[in-house]
Formats: sequence, structure tokens, C-alpha cells
Amino acid sequence: MEQNNEDVEQLNYNEERADEMSEEEIEIIEDDGNEGGHQVDGDGGAGPFEKKQRKKKSSIWDDMTEVVLDNGTVKVKCNHCKELFTKSTTGATSQHKRHLTSCLQRKMAIGEQSKQKQQVLSFTEGGSDGITSITNFSYDHAKVRELASHMILAHEYPFSMMEHVVFNKFMKAVSPFYKKINRQTVKEDCMSTYTIEKRKLKSLLKGAGRISITTDLWKSGQKIQYMVVTGHFIDSDWVLKKRVLNFCNVPPPHTGVIIADALSKCFIDWGIENKVASITVDNASYNDVCIRRLREDFSLRKRLSIGGKIFHVRCCAHILNLLVQDGLGQLGGVIDVVREGIKYLNNSESRLLEFAKIKKQLQLPSRKLILDCPTRWNSTYLMLASGLEFKDVFPRYADIDPGFHYVPTDFEWMKVEEVCKFLGIFHEITDMISGSEYPTANIFLVELYRIKELLNEKALDPFEHIRAMAGSMSAKFDKYWGESNVLLSLGAILDPRYKMFLINHAFPVIYGEDAAPRFMAEIRDILYELYNEYVDCHVVSHSEQQRQVVKRRQNEGSTSSSKKQKMTAPAVLTGKEKFHMHGKSGCFGLVERRKIEISHLVEDGCRYTLRSCYHCGVRIYLQRWRESN
Repeated sequence: MEQNNEDVEQLNYNEERADEMSEEEIEIIEDDGNEGGHQVDGDGGAGPFEKKQRKKKSSIWDDMTEVVLDNGTVKVKCNHCKELFTKSTTGATSQHKRHLTSCLQRKMAIGEQSKQKQQVLSFTEGGSDGITSITNFSYDHAKVRELASHMILAHEYPFSMMEHVVFNKFMKAVSPFYKKINRQTVKEDCMSTYTIEKRKLKSLLKGAGRISITTDLWKSGQKIQYMVVTGHFIDSDWVLKKRVLNFCNVPPPHTGVIIADALSKCFIDWGIENKVASITVDNASYNDVCIRRLREDFSLRKRLSIGGKIFHVRCCAHILNLLVQDGLGQLGGVIDVVREGIKYLNNSESRLLEFAKIKKQLQLPSRKLILDCPTRWNSTYLMLASGLEFKDVFPRYADIDPGFHYVPTDFEWMKVEEVCKFLGIFHEITDMISGSEYPTANIFLVELYRIKELLNEKALDPFEHIRAMAGSMSAKFDKYWGESNVLLSLGAILDPRYKMFLINHAFPVIYGEDAAPRFMAEIRDILYELYNEYVDCHVVSHSEQQRQVVKRRQNEGSTSSSKKQKMTAPAVLTGKEKFHMHGKSGCFGLVERRKIEISHLVEDGCRYTLRSCYHCGVRIYLQRWRESN
């Protein structure tokens, strides 16, 4: 009995040390625990009343087998080359492992198995063509780390996500080859990804001729001030691009000098300090100082396009917001009554339920009341529109809730109704601007014309509060858009749907019949000036090409002379090459070409478009402007 207890204790001790022991040590312990000394594979030789032998755990038994010779000697035989080895009395298997490592027959067998084994395939979905490519799968941990950094950056996940237990279980289930990535590694990979992408963007910006900048400041939930800088440009393939160039903390005070210095550092960092064509900002006073300082710096380097006439661009959406906010201020307390009433109802679920019951009794639509954000005028418009829809519910709810004192009078509801009709067009324009994926300059002028026309109509409205709103909004309109809007006008002219026809139609409404001819002549002159800049740039670029051709031919001539050991005349352009370069720059003289091309663009009745205008086999507008850039 004591002997059995000792065996059990020894067995438990061996199991506890199993993880810390090598295969040889485990094999020795297993052999020591076997009785009789005649071990066979598995437990097929054990009788029903005999002690079962433990299964061998060493990996060599996959390729070797114990055999008993005629004289009773136990040997170990290789299953591949049939060579016999002495079985160690201690259970050691090192010599057998060494043999398997060098066994030629085993290597050949493994090679055949790998050939017969089915390859794992990976499927790569194609683009819009829907073609799917099939390739052999091979796990690439470097690629996994790269895509993991993209995932962290794109979805703003914390670095610790890569160490989450369930996430790693999921990845192991997806691929058994997956290796865990810790937070420090993914942090370094994110920085490497940023560096690589920044290098790619710098290379892309080198091919851009002019770059337009938009920038804005905002405050995060942690009360941290940030500035975002976005670049808009046309790449070498004539595709409009937008890239965020900087997103940085700009601590207060936000003076024009500080913002100008931050923008200058950003331009220098990206190597675009000589390519900035325009900067779009909101109407804060410090932005005027910032733009004035930057304009002076650019003027010193002589890098301002058309003398800086399109350098400072005011944000149209911000001006529109200021315009309507100024008009809403003329309504007095009507807006406050509706706002406080909706706020009172939204503060309690039970109040909203009672309000909904009254709506149902009156068979009104089951829409919700909207509470506005005071700094966004379109939300105020939506609040007034929703309140107007349920104007009959307000007095009925006041009858059952003595604490509800926010019931506008019939006259006040009439004012709200007229204001909503008035602001409807502004709401549509705001939706067009904010709802567009990429609003460009050509869409704004036609809407400014409609706004000014509406303000002129409402200035003669029979309701006094509408006339007051229209007068206040007209004053704000003239403050920001009372002078010639060069960039918006040029954008409209370059739109083949509008050209100069929109200018001739809209300017008399925006600026008046007396001042309109002066502004139209100014825009026409600026258009010619801008076009001449592109033509000059085009001529300079082709002159550089001509010098390169001459230099290349000189190099070819010097190489040829060294080979032939004789003197040759200086290399010159052949007639064919010179005519080819002359054809690239145009079939007519420079002055005539300018007149013809620009006349097609500004002519009211011209049927040519940017993509269909041809002259002497040359695509004038798209191709030549692209080359000149």
C-alpha cells in the first residue's frame, strides 16, 4: 500500500513538471514508470488485467517504430530507411532525432507530401469591373502590421485595442499564423504610416501648379483650440484633389500674427510656399490681419496670382449665416417664446407624451419638435417651421399644464409663418452648399444673384417686420458682397453653362444698373490677365523644353564625335523638331491665339465647352491649360 502511494506521488510530481521538462526527460520518466521493460506502441499489447502503458509523446515515434528481434533484443527502426538503432535503457531519443534530421529518405517523403498538399488560395476583389483575382496565400506579418496601423488611424481606435483578448482570439480564428501586436509596436507603425503618406503627398504636391487653401479654427470638447488647413489642387492627371495638410493645436490668443505664422510654417513644411493661389477663411477680424500679413509676404516673393486679386476669399456659408442671423434679430421675442416652449416640453418625457396625445387628437403628423442651435440659423428656421406646424397644439397643452406659459399669439404665429416663407430660399441654398460633397466656386454666384433679388423684393413687402428683416440683411449683404467678387465671378465664367452670360445678367441685380458695367469690365480684364499668366507660364515651360532638346542633341553630338574621333558642327534643332514645338505652342502667333481662345470663353453665344472646343486639332481649354500648369 505504501509502495502504491509513493508511485502516485511520483506520478503527480512528474505531471507538475511536464511543462518545464524536455521531451527526453519526459520520455525517461515514462520509461521508468513502465513495468516489465517490454514497451509496445499504444496499449494494444496490454491485457484486460494488466497495467496499461502510457502513450509515447516524443515526436520521433511518428517516423520510428520499436521492433523485437528474434533473439529478444528491442531495437528502434526508422520507417523511411529501415535502419535499426539501439534502444536506450534510459529512454533517451537524441540519437534518433539526429538521424531523422539527416535521413535522406525522410526528406524525400516530406517533399512529396508538400507537393501533394493543396495550396491555400486567397481572393482579391477587383474594382468596378468586378474581376476577382486568385493567388496562393502566404501570411505576411509586415502587411498585417501596416493594415493594422491604417485601421487604428482611420477609425481612431486606441493603441490598446491590439492587445484586447477577444480581438486576438478573433484574429487567431481568422488566421492561425497571426502574431499578437502590442500597443508600442502599433504606435510606431502609425508614425511610420504617417511618414510614408506624408512623403507620398509631398510628391503629389510637386506636380500641382496652384494650390487653394481653406482653414478654420474650432474648439474641442476638452476646450483645446485646433486649426485645420486643407489644400485643394488639380493633379497631373487633371483631377481635382483635396488633402488635409495640417491639424494642429493653436493656443490662444488667436491674433492674426500667430495664425499667419502657423500657416507660413505649414506651407514651408509641405514645400508649397510659392504655389498658394488663394486662402478661404471666415469673417473673424483676426483673419483680416492674417491675410494682410500673408499677402505682404507673398508680394515680396512676387508669387501672388494676378496681383493678389483672388488671394483673400470669404467663406460664403459663414456670410450666409451672419446674414440670416442679423435678419432674425429683427423678430424680437417671438423666436425666444417658441424656443423656450420647445425646451420646456423636451425636458420631460411625460410632457412630450401629453403633447403627442393632443397631436393625435388633432390628426397632425407625428413629427418631433426641433430645438435649435442659436449659432446655426438653419436650425432656427427648422425650429420655427416645426413649431408652426403644431401651433394649434400649444394652447391646448397650456390648458392641461399650468406651468406652460409659452403660447405665441395669433399675430406672432402670423409673423413666424411669413418669416418661414422668406427664409425658405436661404434654407435651400444652405442645403445646397453644405449638402454638396465638394462645393466649388462656380455654384455660388448664381445663388448670390437669387438672394439679392429676393432681398430687393422683400424690401417692398407690406409687412413691416419683413421689410425690417430685408433691410438689415441687405446691409449685411452689401458689406461682404457689395464689391466685386472676383473668384466667384471667374468660377462662373469658366463654367461652360454660364460664361459671361451669367455675369451680364446677375451683376445689374447685385450691384445696380449704374455700377454693373464697371464691375463687368473689371472682371473681363481680370480674366484676360489671368489667362495671360497661364499663357506666359506655358511659353516658359516650352522654352525650357527647347533648351533641354538642344542640350540633349549637343550631348549626343559630343558622344558621337568621341566615337568617330572627328570634329562635328554644334548641334541645332532640325526643321521637323522646331515645327513640332511650334505646333505645340499653337498654330498662330501668341497675340492672335490669346484673342481667339479667350473670345471663345467669354462670348455669350459660344457653343464650345471645356471638353469639346477644338481649334486646328488642338483641345484648347482642357489640354493647353493643363500643359501650361
